[in-house]
Amino acid sequence: MDATTSGASSVQYHNIAEQTIASLVPAPVTHQRQQRHCFGNASPGEFPLSANPSIVLHFLTGCNLDPQDLAKLEASATCSFFRQPAHFAPDYELSLAELAALDMCQKRAIFKPMTIEQREDLKQRCGGSWKLVLRFLLAGEACSRREKSQAIAGPGHSIAVTSKGAVYSFGSNSSGQLGHGTTDEESRPRLIRSLQGVRIIHAAAGAGRTMLISDAGQVYAFGKDSFGEAEYGTQGNKLVNTPQVVESLKDIFVVQAAIGNFFTAVLSREGKIYTFSWGDESKLGHQTEPNDLEPRPLLGALENIPVVQIAAGYCYLLALACQPGGMSVYSVGCGLGGKLGHGTRTDEKQPRLIEQFRTLNLQPVVVAAGAWHAAVVGKDGRVCTWGWGRYGCLGHGNEDCESVPKVVEALSNVKAVHVATGDYTTFVVSDDGDVYSFGCGESSSLGHNTAAADEQGNRHTNVLSPELVTSLKQVNERVVQISLTNSIYWNAHTFALTDSDKLYAFGAGDKGQLGVELVANQTERANPERVEIDLS
Repeated sequence: MDATTSGASSVQYHNIAEQTIASLVPAPVTHQRQQRHCFGNASPGEFPLSANPSIVLHFLTGCNLDPQDLAKLEASATCSFFRQPAHFAPDYELSLAELAALDMCQKRAIFKPMTIEQREDLKQRCGGSWKLVLRFLLAGEACSRREKSQAIAGPGHSIAVTSKGAVYSFGSNSSGQLGHGTTDEESRPRLIRSLQGVRIIHAAAGAGRTMLISDAGQVYAFGKDSFGEAEYGTQGNKLVNTPQVVESLKDIFVVQAAIGNFFTAVLSREGKIYTFSWGDESKLGHQTEPNDLEPRPLLGALENIPVVQIAAGYCYLLALACQPGGMSVYSVGCGLGGKLGHGTRTDEKQPRLIEQFRTLNLQPVVVAAGAWHAAVVGKDGRVCTWGWGRYGCLGHGNEDCESVPKVVEALSNVKAVHVATGDYTTFVVSDDGDVYSFGCGESSSLGHNTAAADEQGNRHTNVLSPELVTSLKQVNERVVQISLTNSIYWNAHTFALTDSDKLYAFGAGDKGQLGVELVANQTERANPERVEIDLS
């Protein structure tokens, strides 16, 4: 900002080391009205920082600075900036950057209802700094689309959440997983009316089961009451066909859920992971019955490290952790195919750090767990994949397995911001909204309509290296999220959500899970088609 052009007098900027407010402000004294100044060699004048913490906050919060910028901040400002009131009483022990970070934390939805004690506990869990708390909150919002519209391509059924928190469901409903009070299939999106008055911020779908998270941290579940695969695993005796609050989670403020085959994990507001069901203490460190709904805290390395995102695949769990030194990924569960990323194929009973990202000098910001493989997007836009490489789902030009994360070199000219994985399929979204996919081409779920180029009309060609999904390019919409079926027992379908909240679907639609009209005898859509639903 140019002080001269704004009409204010010029201010000499100094290279000021970050200090606490107490060290900047002497004991209150009475000043005569003289020249106005905010900081300089003299004592503070009419605008002592400790008496008005909104000083520089307008500048700091109005520029959408990254938390790391706050950490490095050394600033002075003209008095014309000081127009925005602070959101809290002055704290003489906080530095300017810490004060600004706390002010920005106050605006986050999950931070507002926390008590003073809960906030302090979160601060200590994050490393003792409000800047680190802010980074934790922002990272969770970014990678989970919290408070924004979402689309979930579950096994045979689909869930769509509007930006205002309303929920639509459609597709297979044999276990009541659509939440409408029936077991009838729905081929068009239908509003779950029993949730009227409840704002949903996150959804998760498993085989025959759905979980929804409200902005108050409550978990609603419906469908099967056990966690095995709907057709092939352990069957529960009870079907719930309308959303019911999970009583055992009432005392935990939940912000995310992930349904993995035979178990479910939830993430608390404080970044703690709880799991329930599995039935084998060699997997998640506890022995339970298959339909046990009692949450167990995930023990081990992540007990005192805040987690911002969880992702579940076939019998394993990934956790994106936020530590003072940066972001990292932990894995636990079944290691078949090398999908845990530790260079082996052995199981891990408790969470273990994936160390390869340090070697690659990559800061993970988004993590995705497919059935047999996994992927990560780095802060610099690089994409890493690892696990079982069947059908080319790792994008390395072959079908080899990789037991540690490996950079997808074919995407070296693409800055990725989002990644999604399914059953041997992978999608990557770039910062300009382009979409790339690779892996298994069954059910036309990759979006590559190759029928015109293939004399035999084969749209199910496997793709070993990333290819631009030109069918999505043609809709002239910027894609921000991809969701695809993550189950080994269901034909896959895919959703593409745009920045204007338009939803496009393609892939398998035999149960109505696409939410679009299919002609007679048609069971899939090769090209993306707009789903008639308002997510804005």
